[in-house]
Amino acid sequence: MALVGVLLLASNAPAARSSPTLPAQIPVAERARLLEITDAASLSTRAAGEPFLARPEVFEFLLDHPEFATHVTRALRIARYRIWRGPEGLWLDDGWGAVGQFSVAYSADGMRVMHARGYYQPSFLPSIHGQAVVVIEYGAQPAADHRSLISTAVTGFVKLDSRFLAVAGRLAGAVATAKAEKEAQRLVKVFARASRAIDENPAQVHEQVRQRQDVPSGDLEEFRRLLHLP
Repeated sequence: MALVGVLLLASNAPAARSSPTLPAQIPVAERARLLEITDAASLSTRAAGEPFLARPEVFEFLLDHPEFATHVTRALRIARYRIWRGPEGLWLDDGWGAVGQFSVAYSADGMRVMHARGYYQPSFLPSIHGQAVVVIEYGAQPAADHRSLISTAVTGFVKLDSRFLAVAGRLAGAVATAKAEKEAQRLVKVFARASRAIDENPAQVHEQVRQRQDVPSGDLEEFRRLLHLP
């Protein structure tokens, strides 16, 4: 799912945190870039969601097709996230003032690791610029009717650009901390709500998405096949 508004912020106030255990399979150069952010992060936040029933292949399809996933969540009116692909990769606008570019640094069963760079524009402060690493972890326990009970957790590590730290002080830190925590909690709820809607009425969800403009046609067709629709 599209997820990365939680990553675009940071706090200049000290925060208790532990560096994530990044998978050894991440290439050395990419791993070093991510550790530069996590080791110097001003803020870490983690949110775990209530388990929900879904077909794991549908859940992972949405996770791996973030642009299409935001068409689904916007069609269902459960999130304002918008993701689009530009010449330099994927971009995200969370609909609440956070905008940035992100990429998937690692993808494997049960985990996705993403890197983001962007800014957040509060209504009463200058733009907050920064980088972040987000780790999405999930597990699936088999259930009835080819479904699984899926548990998700989102961990974000965020680091502000140093220029802003000298200007905004602790007020910006408090704003950014609250924003990051709220986004992490919102994201795990979006996972559950979208998956439940698809499970309850796949044909209706597909039709709602099909009627949207600029939906990637290839993703829409693959989504239809996954839902076993005619």
